[in-house]
Amino acid sequence: MMSAMAGTGVATAGALLRASHLAPTLAVTTVAALLAAAAGLSPRTGAVLTLAVLAGQLSIGWSNDLLDADRDARVGRRDKPLVTGALSRRLVRRSVAAALVVCVVASLAVGLAAGLVHLLAVAAGWAYNLRLKGTLLSWLPYTVAFGALPTLAWLAQDPARLPPGWMVAAGSLLGAGAHLVNVVPDLADDAATGVRGLPHRLGARRSVLLALACLTAASAVAVLGPAGPTPGWAWAVLAMVGLLAAVAVRAGGRALFRAAMGIALLDVVMLVLRGV
Repeated sequence: MMSAMAGTGVATAGALLRASHLAPTLAVTTVAALLAAAAGLSPRTGAVLTLAVLAGQLSIGWSNDLLDADRDARVGRRDKPLVTGALSRRLVRRSVAAALVVCVVASLAVGLAAGLVHLLAVAAGWAYNLRLKGTLLSWLPYTVAFGALPTLAWLAQDPARLPPGWMVAAGSLLGAGAHLVNVVPDLADDAATGVRGLPHRLGARRSVLLALACLTAASAVAVLGPAGPTPGWAWAVLAMVGLLAAVAVRAGGRALFRAAMGIALLDVVMLVLRGV
């Protein structure tokens, strides 16, 4: 009996993780943790900031699956726990509520200004889920949220201060590119259920090309933006990004998508290392 209950609990926990959009949730949380370190926050403040971002991302991921459950069912998304019955809507609603409580408390615990910036970023994610994902403004929540991440980390310093402008610009460009890359694999399913955001109107190839442009621009901003001399390794990374983008554009197909993902990873590294 106890074994069966434990097995059910593990299965439910696994389903909740899948419904949270785990990969992007962990990616954004990791970026926040790295930026907290780059900003020189204390281990305690950095941990609370990371918890706030994790809780906010969980609320966004779960609410996305909850709001899209009927659409996902119509296109037979068997990878969605709410479609397969592995999760109940009631449990996901409760999980969203709990995540939001943790998000608000942890956000404000790192400081009023930083907390409000993070809550604005989370609100942008919710706006995407509720309305903007099916409009020409689908890129805006990602741009706002990623641009807010360095601002959150710098405002959590004691005393609070704003990050360099280039970090916000690079983060915003990274967010726009991440949106385009993230949506491309789901274009067909989204089209079947009437979702018409910017990537859907551009099509897969043009979306990935635009993503490459945004992500490459983010790399250039991270290299050229900081004051003082630019280290040789930064120029080398920028050259690598340019070469990767050029080869991918020439090759086309899946190479474009893989290159965009690779450049996004390099952008994160550059954003953190150049911000130290």
